[in-house]
Amino acid sequence: MFSGIVEEAAIITNLKKDGGNLHLTLECSFVDELKIDQSIAHNGVCLTVVEKTDKTYTVTAIQETLDKSNLGHLNVGDKVNLERSMIMNGRLDGHIVQGHVDQTAKCIEIKEADGSWYFTFQYDINKEKAAEGYMTVEKGSVTVNGCSLTVVNSKDDRFSVAIIPYTYEFTNFHQFKVGSVINLEFDILGKYISRIMGLRS
Repeated sequence: MFSGIVEEAAIITNLKKDGGNLHLTLECSFVDELKIDQSIAHNGVCLTVVEKTDKTYTVTAIQETLDKSNLGHLNVGDKVNLERSMIMNGRLDGHIVQGHVDQTAKCIEIKEADGSWYFTFQYDINKEKAAEGYMTVEKGSVTVNGCSLTVVNSKDDRFSVAIIPYTYEFTNFHQFKVGSVINLEFDILGKYISRIMGLRS
């Protein structure tokens, strides 16, 4: 379980295809604190550390993960948002994030707003899934590439988020362009509520 508060944007140093799997090797500042079998969110995708050296560690994404996320679009040198799993005696600064990406979305607009930025993302809408909570709501929570954010201007198939300078600089938001593919995880509480309401009706 995660909170959507990104710790660091790590750099990909190697990518290796192995059948339907992709091994990603990354460099970050807390490699020495990691251990094999540890779970880390990568752009919001929960992956397990399978190998480490003094400076890097490696995780593996299976085909299903690649199909539902943007990990297969990454290149060596790209930055990936990292968050280690939540410590249960700490503050929940973001919202409850599972690290289970629901689908990808595409950045369709970036607007600078006197020191902050508005990013707009469009995603494929499925009415049945939307009825189960796979959607955004105004002022609700959404996870974009592992970042816990507040939704503004929620529409049927798109939404915007406002990004402050700190988030822009210390996550991979500063690498986004119009057309960039990002990972989405919708709010788990909304999914449960929608499911319960659907069963009641």
